[in-house]
Amino acid sequence: MIIGAGVSGIGSAIKLREAGFNDLHIVEKSDSFGGTWHDNSYPGASCDVPAHLYSLSFAPNPNWSVHYAGQPEILAHFQKVAEDHHLPDITSFGTEIASAVWDHDNAEWTLRTTTGDTIVADVVISGLGQLNRPNIPDIEGLGSFRGTTFHSARWNHEHDLTGKHVAVIGTGASAIQFVPEVAKQVDHLDLYQRSPNWVLPRVNPPYGQARKWAFRHVPGVRWLHRAAIWAKFEWLVGPVFNSGGVSNKKATEAATKFLTESVPDEKLRARLLPDYPIGCTRILGSSSWYPALQQPNVEVITSGISRIVADGIIDSDGRHRRVDTIIFGTGFRTTEFLSPIDFRGRDGQSIHDSWGDGAEAHMGTTASGFPNLFMLYGPNTNLGHNSIIFMIEQQLRYIVGLLEKMRKLGLVALEPRPEAQASYNEWVQEQMKKRVWVADCSSWYKNDSGKVVNNWPTSTVKYWRRCRKPDFDSYIGYRPPS
Repeated sequence: MIIGAGVSGIGSAIKLREAGFNDLHIVEKSDSFGGTWHDNSYPGASCDVPAHLYSLSFAPNPNWSVHYAGQPEILAHFQKVAEDHHLPDITSFGTEIASAVWDHDNAEWTLRTTTGDTIVADVVISGLGQLNRPNIPDIEGLGSFRGTTFHSARWNHEHDLTGKHVAVIGTGASAIQFVPEVAKQVDHLDLYQRSPNWVLPRVNPPYGQARKWAFRHVPGVRWLHRAAIWAKFEWLVGPVFNSGGVSNKKATEAATKFLTESVPDEKLRARLLPDYPIGCTRILGSSSWYPALQQPNVEVITSGISRIVADGIIDSDGRHRRVDTIIFGTGFRTTEFLSPIDFRGRDGQSIHDSWGDGAEAHMGTTASGFPNLFMLYGPNTNLGHNSIIFMIEQQLRYIVGLLEKMRKLGLVALEPRPEAQASYNEWVQEQMKKRVWVADCSSWYKNDSGKVVNNWPTSTVKYWRRCRKPDFDSYIGYRPPS
């Protein structure tokens, strides 16, 4: 059973079939393939990783129109990949899993949907990811607002913003893309900023017809282009995240220069200058963000929100601003891995309870006490500098390798040894101390206690090496009862 029909779910089904695992099924809560690219359809939505790297290496697209593709093009591509591999035939849409309970005697998972249906599976692969549950802050009075509210990941396309007074709460990766587009439509936009982000310019040239022809017909050209993008991000961008390093300082200087040249107003510039090291939060790329914030119909508000009232927002200084639409650009509940599914493992314990100090897994894919549960884009596998799809492919290689070993040895279940998982995660957190993510800033990479549970702490090469051959000695294998 594969939960989720995003990139992870699509890739899982393809690679499992290649390995001869044909008795599989995908369940997806929405009505289409695409995952986060199905959910996030807000104006200006695009990927901050170049398209030729933000695609499965075994299902490439030589026809990307621009370097950084937009949401419609990305969604269409992944839907086509699913169609080309006949995945609709094994997918149930509109099916959301509420709970999953492991039966150790029978070596199987019993999954229950939100509608009460039951599904039994030997192996469960989670493709839920980290960016699927919108985070809407608990602000006093929100329920009393008489206007329209929605989160960027649940964009209300039926709501016409023309001429409206709009409040945008949050200035993260989504807001930096939709605010410039919304500002063109509305009469006035109040942008509530908790903390500013480091921003670098983004140039997005189109691919010409000759180049796309070469990608389609000249052997090796597309692969070399993809490899060059990966290497640039790995060897040039990666060192930026080393705390106190030369690259981090140079990146800070470049981002500060970009801000200074883009925003001549000193007061506004002061509001937009972060007070934390670059890279502590996600570095954003946009050449339209700073110009949008300087439009006469846009106001950047740095005072906090005291409460929401029927016709607007009252800030912490007591000022009342009237608005008729509130858009939340407040990101996702990223540290709540596998939510909202209640996974119960070998001893009946909830996986969320077992993660009392923060989510962790062996290789970011398996959890002690939860046999035959495999996670993609799990704890500490997110990246700050490269393509998550590269990481997902390494995880797929690792998981398929484990399943093939189980098949060869006649095992019915597999889980990591507690000591192996603990040792691995101690290493991860020790490596994390060298990274800028542990600095003092508010980031979706950390949980409430400040532990970085999302990011991989070192190079993707090291993760690739670890995943090439599964460390089977780190696992407990269970044979059928005699």
